Amino acid sequence: MNILITGIHGFVGSNLIMALCEHHTLYGLDIISPEKKGVARTFLWEDIETASFPMQRLPHFDAIIHLAGKAHDTKNQSAAQVYFDINTGLTRRIFDFFLESAARKFIFFSSVKAAADSVVGDVLRENVIPTPVGPYGESKIAAEDYIKEHFVLSDTFSVNKGKMFSLKEEIVRYSDKQVYILRPCMIHGPGNKGNLNLLYNVVKKGIPWPLGDFENKRSFTSIDNLCYVVEGLLTKDVASGIYHMGDDEALSTNELIALMCEAMGKKPHIWKMNRKMMEGCAGLGTLLHLPLNTERLRKLTENYVVSNEKIKSALGIDRMPVCAADGIRKTIKSFEE
Repeated sequence: MNILITGIHGFVGSNLIMALCEHHTLYGLDIISPEKKGVARTFLWEDIETASFPMQRLPHFDAIIHLAGKAHDTKNQSAAQVYFDINTGLTRRIFDFFLESAARKFIFFSSVKAAADSVVGDVLRENVIPTPVGPYGESKIAAEDYIKEHFVLSDTFSVNKGKMFSLKEEIVRYSDKQVYILRPCMIHGPGNKGNLNLLYNVVKKGIPWPLGDFENKRSFTSIDNLCYVVEGLLTKDVASGIYHMGDDEALSTNELIALMCEAMGKKPHIWKMNRKMMEGCAGLGTLLHLPLNTERLRKLTENYVVSNEKIKSALGIDRMPVCAADGIRKTIKSFEE
């Protein structure tokens, strides 16, 4: 297949190149266009504007993978509009291009944060009513809504300004196309520079983890499992729709730290400070504007378990190829190297 990947120079894009380049011809679309091993050519965003770069001069694309976006800023220093300009605006541009092109498959990388900032109940599933909090999740759900306003997903309703879209007309017009909205939870792997890297640096310094008395469960997404799912969506006849993505097993923060220490050959320092005492300290931190406050404690210790049953069923598999613990070990070893 000829595959166009936006944001190809990022962490996920670089790993997808390694996973797909042997059997597919890859093209990039990014804000920069240097040569990259495994990529036939990288275009700039201006190149997909048909007025300046006619579509007939572009290669024939069989599929488009839209990765480009602004990641969640954990320091909350980015202006809200920047998220909408990039996460929503670029999605509109590339999806419009997809609809007018001959490409048959479109994979949009959204996020579980578009569905929920916190999980209500035991597991986050695709049928949840989206309640994003903050500009990152809100810009991602706005991008999802734009796609659903212009394409009929098999398991969702398309609504345009409160009115039902003309489903019959759109089904006929795009009957040969398939669209997938992927909502992965925290992605990790070689080259990752996100929150897992921050925790790794804390653990590497031997700083004790004082919240061992909190037993939480969180889902993660190994980059190897993610690449496997993308390959499946490209090559199998999977119904259009929204799919959550995560590893099979959820891990507690205590288990995560233990795995990190195992990979580094270190002894974990997990302190089980009294839970009520830590909650009291966090409450005091809120009053005094200290780093550990009630909101940060909640984020560090909450459950966030994501179901991957729908995507596994769609691909006809029982398990992901990489278990969560092995994926974490591989990531930590890459940090060490």
